[in-house]
Amino acid sequence: MGMLTQLLTAPLLPVRLAAWTAQQVLDQANEEYYDPAPVYAALAELERGLRDGEIDQAGFDRQEDELLDRLDEIALFRQGRT
Repeated sequence: MGMLTQLLTAPLLPVRLAAWTAQQVLDQANEEYYDPAPVYAALAELERGLRDGEIDQAGFDRQEDELLDRLDEIALFRQGRT
């Protein structure tokens, strides 16, 4: 029966291959988008900018809030809540 099934479903192979490829691309995109490392690096750079006087406290607070919100979004995604 396995050989017969393979012969009957062979015309669907391009569709299955396209679906598998699309899923791989989506998985990779999610992995990169929800990676917390760049956010932590941006937080460190922001802290350095404040310390070196390149940014004022108000700008620091605004950008820090945005980055912390991003980390919350990443944590929720990784917990499977999105």
